[in-house]
Amino acid sequence: MRRKKARRSQDLVDQEQRCALCRLCDDDPALLGEKVTLKDHNLCVHYFCLLTSCGVYQRGKEDEGVFGFLVDDIKQEVRRSARLVCSGCKKKGACVGCSVRRCRRTVHFPCGRRRDFLSQFTGLFPSFCPDHSPTQTALGGPDLSPPRSCSVCLDPLDPVLSFSVLKCPSCHSSWFHRDCVQRQAHSAGLFFFRCTLCSNQKDFQEEMLRMGIYIPERDASWELEANAYSELLEVYTRCDALVCLCSDGRTHSAKTGWFQVIRCQLCGSRGTHRKCWGLKLDARDWACSDCTEDAEETASTVTSPQGGQRSLLSKLHSSPISCKSCMTPPPLRAALPVGAGPPEGILQSLGLQLCPLSMWVEVDGDQALSAGVELVRRADFDPTRTLSVCFKDPQMTPLPSSLQDGDAARQYFLELLVQQIQDSVVFEGPDGSKNLALDSQALRDDLYLDVGCLLALSLAHGGPPVGFFSPALYRCLFNYPPGPPLDLTHMTPGTLCTRRVGRIAEAESVEELREAALGSRELLELAGCSRPIGSLEEKEALVEDLVRFTMVTRMQLPLQRFREGLQTLGVFDQVQRLPSVFHSVFCEAEVHLSAQTLHQLFSIHFSPQEDRRSRETPVSSFWRRFLQDCEVGRSSVSLKDLLRFATGTEELPAAGGLPSPSISFLHRRGGGGEERRLRRRECLKDEGLLPERELGSKRLLLPVTSSYQAFKSCMEQAIS
Repeated sequence: MRRKKARRSQDLVDQEQRCALCRLCDDDPALLGEKVTLKDHNLCVHYFCLLTSCGVYQRGKEDEGVFGFLVDDIKQEVRRSARLVCSGCKKKGACVGCSVRRCRRTVHFPCGRRRDFLSQFTGLFPSFCPDHSPTQTALGGPDLSPPRSCSVCLDPLDPVLSFSVLKCPSCHSSWFHRDCVQRQAHSAGLFFFRCTLCSNQKDFQEEMLRMGIYIPERDASWELEANAYSELLEVYTRCDALVCLCSDGRTHSAKTGWFQVIRCQLCGSRGTHRKCWGLKLDARDWACSDCTEDAEETASTVTSPQGGQRSLLSKLHSSPISCKSCMTPPPLRAALPVGAGPPEGILQSLGLQLCPLSMWVEVDGDQALSAGVELVRRADFDPTRTLSVCFKDPQMTPLPSSLQDGDAARQYFLELLVQQIQDSVVFEGPDGSKNLALDSQALRDDLYLDVGCLLALSLAHGGPPVGFFSPALYRCLFNYPPGPPLDLTHMTPGTLCTRRVGRIAEAESVEELREAALGSRELLELAGCSRPIGSLEEKEALVEDLVRFTMVTRMQLPLQRFREGLQTLGVFDQVQRLPSVFHSVFCEAEVHLSAQTLHQLFSIHFSPQEDRRSRETPVSSFWRRFLQDCEVGRSSVSLKDLLRFATGTEELPAAGGLPSPSISFLHRRGGGGEERRLRRRECLKDEGLLPERELGSKRLLLPVTSSYQAFKSCMEQAIS
């Protein structure tokens, strides 16, 4: 009984909130008009439902009933429309009818919007069905092509004039969605509603009224807010000097004298006491440090021989500039190779842009991605500086104590960073073949720009290859390799869009194709592919359009921001110039380690002394043999273990490593007769000499032994 009573009370609440004419609880003032509830009469109606109803008229004053519609007249209209069936939802209560007398179509007002019913909010407020509604024609100059985006929301639109797509009658260049221009009219009001491109008001409003746009006769919504512009009257009165000398605090401002707060004459959002900044007593002109630096940068840009202005992303794209704290000139940008050489050489040349100054990165535990995002969002972020990594909580990080500082820590950070980027919300799909994911929160946070910048930084600083881009993503970014359009196999497996497109692609008859299209109606409408299906031959074109919409059209903004991030240090430009060369860096998995690869990675440096060189030559052959044993499994250590021991990483860096790994030799200490005696007994003492490493310079010191077995035993003991 309690459940039944609760259900009845909920039904009563819903009944009170439903519009008496359209029977909906929706409350959208822009599209349905203001929702008015008269509790004394147990009546709730939408304003647009009243205006467009055929049997009710405004017989009262504005303060009577609902904006002049009397309550008795509204109830009479409810009784009249209760006998009429809506041609949209097939339910009774249709109060809006086509004004053409021979047409008998009736709808609820919300159903009419979905069924392309056009209601004019002027004169007698007539409504027209799709067959009799007024239309627009695409007139314009011979060279004028229809736009591809809405001039209000800037989202893509289908460049075909229809009920949902309208255009400005004056400039013919401003096209927009009906819902967008209706919301604009609701916000701007009669006095501010105009074309967003040409600013025409008279002709534009007349055309919009003809095409069924309601324009409220009031001021703009932003003009009606109480104290909307009160902050413009506030004056900044705070001292921002590094050390404030005022005994009354930073917020104190005298009317005159040393402790009067004067504001920056350029921005007005910074201030200082005269005494705190070392100004004269009568000084009134002062500029804050931020504006001074910006003015200096602007002046250097204007007087630059290259000319032109810097973009908003100049911090990411800039070449090295001299630092105030560095007295040495910055390194010159290396001349990039002209031919299509290996990507390692090109990335090394990009790495030569880095200046000696370092930028600290503090990593909390193993949260490399969070630390990286915080780094690129810092106000003083400079991509041309080298990275100095510090792990704040090494107990929570599987980082050996020997790798806490220097190049090894930076390399470990870059490996963690690339792996966590692959697993972030920005990407979707199986490991090793990721596509960009559409995430609204990532768009709001501009995470696509940050991730692109971090990947470019990793490559230029000698990090591991990216290796997880799908061929489709690489093609969308760099237009390589050229070929036929993207197909279903390029979509991310397992997603809702992929399943729906796959169902359409698997249809074997017209009936199955129509059923699959009906199940994906929302996707088809978003992609602009909602059209009648007449034959099975339309399936291929439909699937192609859906794949292009899913992979390219709806991903335009994420792809654009991701490209802008990759432009850091010129990485994107080089990949765009040689996409075939960099394909293996972005798309293929990590390079398979082999004895040949490691042998080519390490350069061998022999001693200049002849006697030492004669003993080091056999050890170099021991090194090659040991690599082969590690590859085929005849050793207790693997090639990855050996690479990690020598360089501090398990992967070959994309830039070949800076500095490049090298090999030197470790001799026993001692000279003269002692060295000769040790040489005679070295067969007995080989086991005590172990290899050493210098992670900062990536130098491996191989022990000089008399036999391969002794060399192998020493290497395995140290690496294990």
